[in-house]
Amino acid sequence: MIQVTKPFFPPEEEYQSLLHKIWENGWITNNGPFVKKLEDELKNYLNVKNLLYVGNGTIALQIAIKALKLEGEIITTPFSYVATSSSIVWENCTPVFADIDPDTFNIDPREIERKITSKTTAILATHVFGNPCDVEKIRNIANDYNLKVIYDAAHCFGTSYKGSSIFNWGDISTTSFHATKIFHSVEGGAVFSSNDELIERMSYMRNFGHDGPGKFNGVGINGKNSELHAAMGILNLKYISEILERRKSQFLLYKKKLQDIGVQFQLIENQSSINYSYFPVVFKNEETLLRIADSLEKKSIYSRRYFFPSLNKLNYLKGTAPISEDISTRILCLPLYHDLKESEINTIISIVRNVLRKS
Repeated sequence: MIQVTKPFFPPEEEYQSLLHKIWENGWITNNGPFVKKLEDELKNYLNVKNLLYVGNGTIALQIAIKALKLEGEIITTPFSYVATSSSIVWENCTPVFADIDPDTFNIDPREIERKITSKTTAILATHVFGNPCDVEKIRNIANDYNLKVIYDAAHCFGTSYKGSSIFNWGDISTTSFHATKIFHSVEGGAVFSSNDELIERMSYMRNFGHDGPGKFNGVGINGKNSELHAAMGILNLKYISEILERRKSQFLLYKKKLQDIGVQFQLIENQSSINYSYFPVVFKNEETLLRIADSLEKKSIYSRRYFFPSLNKLNYLKGTAPISEDISTRILCLPLYHDLKESEINTIISIVRNVLRKS
C-alpha cells in the first residue's frame, strides 16, 4: 500500500535515549527543558527573532487572532484546510473569502482589496502548499487600510522569500508541526512575530494566562506542548536537510515525467525557495481526476483531494469564489513522503499517464 503521506521517523534508539532523559528529569509538560531547547534550535535554524512552540497549528491560529484582538471581518482564502476558516469562526469573527490566483493557488491581492469594508480588521492568508503569497502586495494593502496580517504557514517549514524565512512576514505567522508535515513533532505548531510585545502576550495566552504562581496576565488557553513531542522535534530537526533534499528530488522526478501530458502545476512565486512538501496536479476536469484517483486506489495507492471542497462551499460559511471552486474540483495531491521509492513514483506516474492517454 502506498499512502498519500507518511511521517518521517528518526532512529528509534535516538528517541528512546531522549525519553530516558525525560524520565530522569521527571518533567513532562509546562515548558520543560526540551521545549525550550527545541524553541532555541528552531530560532537558530530558521533565523527568526521569536517563536513559541504550541500544541498544534490550529491553536496557533486561534492564539494569533486573539492576541491581535481582532473583531468583525477577516479576509481569508477559500483554498486552504478547514482550520484556517474555522479558527476565524471559533474566535467569533466573520471570514470573508477573497478568491485565489488560478496559477499560484494563493489568495489574490486584487480580490483582497475588493473585499475590504468598514468591518474589516485583518487578512489571514495561506501560503498554499508552501508557496509564498504575494507578501509585499498584501503588506501594502494592510498598511493602506490599517489592517493586521496573519499568515497560515502550516506547509512552510524551510520555505523562504528573498533569502529570509517566510515565517518573518505578517504581524504573526503560524505553522504546523503535525505528523503529516515535512518537519514534525507528532503534534505541534508555532507562532512567530518580530513584535516582542505580541510574543510576550501570546506566551501568557498559551499557558492559561499564568504569570507566575497564583498570578495571571489576561485570559489564556491550554496551548502548551509536551516534552515528548519536543523530543521528536529535536531529533527530526537533525535530519531536516536530508528530508528536504530527498523531497525535492522526488518532486522533480514527478514533474519531469508528467509535464508533457497536459496537466497544470502550481506556479511558484518569484524569488521564493519552496520546500517541495506536496505534489499537487490540476487535471482538465473533475471526471478525469476521479478516474485517476480510482485507478490508483485499485492498486492500493492513495491520493488526496487537497483542498476540497472550496471552503466557501461549507454549510456554515458563505461567499462565492469561482476560481477556488473550480481548482478544488480538479486538483489532486499525489503520494509524497520520505520513504517513497523511485520505483513507486514511477508506478504512480505510469498509472496517471495511462489514464490520461485514454481520456
